[in-house]
Amino acid sequence: MDYGRLCKDIMNLDSKIRFAGICDETGEIRYGGQREGIKNLLSPEETKRSNLQALARWGLRNSLAPKIGKGKYAMAEYEKIKRITVPLENYHLLLITTELEADHDKIIDNTLKLINS
Repeated sequence: MDYGRLCKDIMNLDSKIRFAGICDETGEIRYGGQREGIKNLLSPEETKRSNLQALARWGLRNSLAPKIGKGKYAMAEYEKIKRITVPLENYHLLLITTELEADHDKIIDNTLKLINS
């Protein structure tokens, strides 16, 4: 899968998407990035820490996969943004942040279609 292309395609889904990136198992963003003109809410160090926490949460979810099935995505709404995470192969994690008014259901559905196509 072309992760760089995936991130660009996701950014093109909706103007309310602030960020689409893919991190590796170290929490480093390897592909994608912030929409032009959008201010980062977290420092680079905070972003990496947040990514590592998301990876750890997916590890916990995967421990239950034999009983409930493999997780497809997770979505959290904060006071300032929404954050969507999608596990990918090779311990990579897709991270998407949106504005609060974004239609996250539509973004999630279209993102999963991109991943599965």
